Amino acid sequence: MANTREIQSRIKSIKDTKKITNAMYMVSSSKLQKARRDLARTEPYFFMIQENLANILKTAPDVGTDYFDQRPQRQGKDRRIGYLVITADKGLAGAYNHNIIKTATTRELSETNDMLFVVGQVGRHFFEKRNIPIDIHFNFTAQDPTMGRARHIAEELIDFFLDEKIDELYVVYTRMVNSMTVEPTLQKILPLKPEHIKTDGKAYDESVAFLPDAKTVFDYILPSYIAGFIYGALVESYCSEHNSRMLAMQTATDAATDMIRNLGIQFNRARQSAITQEITEVAAGSRAQKNHGKIIS
Repeated sequence: MANTREIQSRIKSIKDTKKITNAMYMVSSSKLQKARRDLARTEPYFFMIQENLANILKTAPDVGTDYFDQRPQRQGKDRRIGYLVITADKGLAGAYNHNIIKTATTRELSETNDMLFVVGQVGRHFFEKRNIPIDIHFNFTAQDPTMGRARHIAEELIDFFLDEKIDELYVVYTRMVNSMTVEPTLQKILPLKPEHIKTDGKAYDESVAFLPDAKTVFDYILPSYIAGFIYGALVESYCSEHNSRMLAMQTATDAATDMIRNLGIQFNRARQSAITQEITEVAAGSRAQKNHGKIIS
């Protein structure tokens, strides 16, 4: 059994670690709430964009053909697929990074026709270590996602699609189901399907005029629609990361509490054992002294 000084040292070390895990929990909780508020503030804008796109399609069904092109002439290995993989910049978030990378690597990313786009340092390090080529690593942090970053990503990926460098585009991100559950998700965003752009059923003024024409208006608005989806995926991933980190830090804090309690019991036992030994030694010494006195007399 360890002595009392060693146990005290371990208890102090665990208490210091517990302070860190508890602080990380509070920081992640604050960042999670902020990201949720930011997403809630921007959602009405993107819902309105979707509403306008649906109304344009209702008035002029032939617009947007470039974005709806399914390219059936390319099938099998000839079909070029792009994957935008969103990971975190740091660990200590439970299985968050592992799950999203596992979802991404189930695809044939090593195929020559596939293209890989990465957000987050953990994903970049993983793919580089395994010699999986990254076509674009967006060199900004996955922390605190902004609409400006989402627009930049959307512009790059839309250009790849319109230039026919890729025939399909998927986003691999983590969706936050509820406060206890997150799940990795593979979502196709290009090419679009007209039936996926829906209205809320409200009446629409058929007399509206599109200047210079419906196609130009549609092509101008659509990149914002795709940027909105990417922004939503970035925020969902960011929220999921901090939710996973909160759960991991809470688990670590609870484990530290249990360890401190168990070490406290060990400390009390060790101290009691030491006291008992000292009393035994004093009593034995006292008896030996008395016996020695009797022998002399």
